[in-house]
Amino acid sequence: MKVLILGNGQLGQMLGKAAIQQGHECILYSDRDHQVKALGSQQALGLTLDEAKEWADVVTWEHEHLADDLIDATADKWLLKASLFRQLTDRRTQKALCDTLEIPTSEWQPFNDAAELESILADCDRAVVIKSAKGGYDGKGQWRWKPGQAKDDIIAEAGQRPGIVEDMIDFSDEVSVVAARDHHGEQRGYPLTLNVHRKGILAYSIAGAQSFSEALERQAQAYHQKLTDELDYIGVLAIEFFVVGEGDDQQLLVNEIAPRVHNSGHWTMSGSNCDQFNLHMRAITGLPTPDLLVAPTLMLNAIGIDGFPEVLWEAGAADCHWYGKDARPGRKVGHVNLMVDSAERAHKLADQWCDELQVLKDT
Repeated sequence: MKVLILGNGQLGQMLGKAAIQQGHECILYSDRDHQVKALGSQQALGLTLDEAKEWADVVTWEHEHLADDLIDATADKWLLKASLFRQLTDRRTQKALCDTLEIPTSEWQPFNDAAELESILADCDRAVVIKSAKGGYDGKGQWRWKPGQAKDDIIAEAGQRPGIVEDMIDFSDEVSVVAARDHHGEQRGYPLTLNVHRKGILAYSIAGAQSFSEALERQAQAYHQKLTDELDYIGVLAIEFFVVGEGDDQQLLVNEIAPRVHNSGHWTMSGSNCDQFNLHMRAITGLPTPDLLVAPTLMLNAIGIDGFPEVLWEAGAADCHWYGKDARPGRKVGHVNLMVDSAERAHKLADQWCDELQVLKDT
């Protein structure tokens, strides 16, 4: 098949590599400089977007922050209705969809402007997180507030665009499920992945070594299946959760939904027989999806640094991925997967390497 990928960042490149591995043809469209490019190259091919779309059998994307005109120009080759994509990429309609499907989230309220946000906070007696309805990631477009704290500056900044106000959640862990639904409605999912953040940015993920209850694993897969069935979604979709409660009373609350391959699934490039990029490409092109095998893996993000230390490139247990980006604080520029034999070993390695591999923005 011929695949057009919207976006040519690291996720687009990884998707393209998977497409080539499976025998498909692939080109990418950069929504930054509005040019069509070949896999692994920044050289423009001289095709218009319309020509690239007509060439393709199917169009997919690397991120959800697509401009409306780009969506409209390519949506007839998508496997998801554009209206449903827009529903997933606005936090107001995303949360409303979860409510409709009885998939639990934190308590939330929408607002359209600064006046509505001020009214919500004036009546609020608990700590909350304020999020822009669209855009925002790695801690961007988010503000925390609690009663007694000054709010005028937050209202002035956050109220410039629509958003939501969520109750602050008392959680034990942040986890995600990455799974794919194919053309037949069958689901293939990886186990729950533990995610650890620093200053709002994913620092590292552990999968295959962290032990979560069978009940939580079933919850995650069931919520994913319910959501993707409702949307008739084909491909990889990730859901981030908070783990709340204790013991047998633990449950998952949805934090965010990402209709795409996801940073917390990068561990699969070393820790599974079929990584998330290959799984996505298989699903959207109609190839069979396999039973997923998993090996314990730690994924460490490289953030704001100029390059990996040589010792990691040389280490037999390390699988380094560099994105070719200019370094700046808070920007993800690569990741490294490390084979581990236990969660304890994974946390120890993360503690050892995070400070050296991550330069974060001041808050």
